[in-house]
Amino acid sequence: MKPASENYSRMAELASSAVSARRLNALKARRKRWLAFHLYLGLSAGLLLAVVGLTGGILVFYQELQEILNPELSVVSLPAEGRRNLRPLDDIVAAAENAKPAGSHFFKVYYPRKADIAYKFLYFVREQTPSGKGDGYYIFVDPYTARVQGLQLWHPKDRYWGRPLVSFIMQLHWCLLMGKSGGTIVAILGAFSIISVLTGLIVWWPLTGKFRQALTFKAKVGSVRFNFDLHKTAGFYFSIVLLPVLFSGIYMTLPERVDVVVKPFSTMTRPNAYSGIPETIDSATPVEGQVAISSSRVEAIVQKSYPGGRLWMLNAPKDRTDVFRVMKRDVDELSRFVGYREIAVDQYSGEVLKVYDSGTGSNADVFYDWQWPLHSGHAFGWPGRILVLSSGLACPVLFVTGVIRWRQKRRAKRTLRAMGSVTSGR
Repeated sequence: MKPASENYSRMAELASSAVSARRLNALKARRKRWLAFHLYLGLSAGLLLAVVGLTGGILVFYQELQEILNPELSVVSLPAEGRRNLRPLDDIVAAAENAKPAGSHFFKVYYPRKADIAYKFLYFVREQTPSGKGDGYYIFVDPYTARVQGLQLWHPKDRYWGRPLVSFIMQLHWCLLMGKSGGTIVAILGAFSIISVLTGLIVWWPLTGKFRQALTFKAKVGSVRFNFDLHKTAGFYFSIVLLPVLFSGIYMTLPERVDVVVKPFSTMTRPNAYSGIPETIDSATPVEGQVAISSSRVEAIVQKSYPGGRLWMLNAPKDRTDVFRVMKRDVDELSRFVGYREIAVDQYSGEVLKVYDSGTGSNADVFYDWQWPLHSGHAFGWPGRILVLSSGLACPVLFVTGVIRWRQKRRAKRTLRAMGSVTSGR
């Protein structure tokens, strides 16, 4: 006969095992409910999410893609060493003005990001013309010769066909070719995507603690197991990138909605998702006959006052009361991850009216300054861009493997029911 203490220990072990079993069954039941939610969310919105993710991944390298697809516009021949002197910006602007479409006005210019890349001007048609009011054109100008390399209809207003491939991909990504309402839909899809990723992590979590098995592929398995492992491991690893990318996409599409959540925790001076300087800042009231200073002079004022970093873009005044806005990137004294400087210059006096340094200011300002660099991957250079590209490519992979997994399970259930019918009929 066993001692009482031994019997007591055995009974305690059995009771503990029973409690653990009940707890595990409860967790499995809960996970089953999350799995159903994850499944139906993926089936209902997964295809659109895959499209948005794939196009977003491609757009991480949109500049390089433009140059590959249209080298005759974007790429210039480098002069011989010692003769690579850039023409004054006024000459470059004059060349673009001579080539601009009828009724169009200078909106902004992007500086060459490399020595063999052209200046890229963006012009919008503001007057009613046969070509269409609201159309946006790029004009490419050689920085060494001030020769116009060509024009490109980049943004045909109110239509999505007949535009360059990269422009089409951009529109497909941000609004699914449905305009502002489509942008709102994409933002809502982004919120659903965050829920999908989080529920996927809940479903992925190994209840038995076998994390190594949950984080790796099982060797030498069939197609069913391979598809399952690909879905769960890709979902886990890319969730680290997808969550901040999805949130930043929501912010850039619906910044005022995100502001409601953030403002109670921190003051905010950054006006919107795309600018650090308010749109309402004005130049001094011009006197009769007064003309704006030249772009070259604006550039010289900025370079003298703030020599750090490289020139990125210059926005022309929209009207007689607006200001020049110049942006510089790679400013050493600012954050190496999100550092850029925006400078507002009076279009008549040349006075620097306001400066915004990204990565500074309130906690909300800094938080928002991180959103675009995180969304595009530029915050962490080439590794960051490759990670965002990979996470974008993972979206259709997750959708396809999820659908395959769903079909596999349906097929298995039908097979079990058929076998049950045969067995019961005997």
